Amino acid sequence: MTGATCIVKTERSIRYDGDMTPTAPGARPSEARHRLLTAATRIFYSEGIHSVGVDRIIAEAKVTRATFYRHFPSKDDLILAYLREVHEMDRGAVDTVITTTSRPVAPLLAIANSIAESIQSPGFRGCAFLNAAAEYPDTEHPVRQEIIAHRQWFLDTLTTLMAQVQEETAESAARHFVMLRDGAMAAGCLFDPALVSETFLRGVEGLLRITAERQPTESAG
Repeated sequence: MTGATCIVKTERSIRYDGDMTPTAPGARPSEARHRLLTAATRIFYSEGIHSVGVDRIIAEAKVTRATFYRHFPSKDDLILAYLREVHEMDRGAVDTVITTTSRPVAPLLAIANSIAESIQSPGFRGCAFLNAAAEYPDTEHPVRQEIIAHRQWFLDTLTTLMAQVQEETAESAARHFVMLRDGAMAAGCLFDPALVSETFLRGVEGLLRITAERQPTESAG
């Protein structure tokens, strides 16, 4: 689940045929675009964004420079596509969890477990969006706006799920979850991933227990 976890899966089970840019409904996505985006997703996540040039992406994707610029007029366009790709993987995974669980706390625990699994996965390098934010401090930059939009979606999703546990404190509980998650994603790159994951899960379980035990008359804080 990458929405909560920001795990970058570079091999998606999607077929691309031909070299048609999807400019109209029903158009087949370009195989060249798929290769470019796959290469960028893998390299941007593992090595950073600013340190990787367009020539490297072109070489990895085995396309021409003209093909690259036909699909992505600038590197920023490719970066935005990369972040949107990760967001869509995240959203799809979270939506699956929500639709396949019934108890109020179940989807929240499933998201937390997915985060813990990602921290312990090979090649883990933190949150793709937090990493990108560190490279784009200008809040008005389109890349930064994409990051903010993704994080707002995640916070809104958690708030909705927390409301099923305790409506009055849902917003503060969701913010608390996000902070626990952000800390775990950063610590997972620096310390023992298994210990970080265990600490994070205990924190989420405690948050959910406290949230569920609160009386409806308590104000969110």
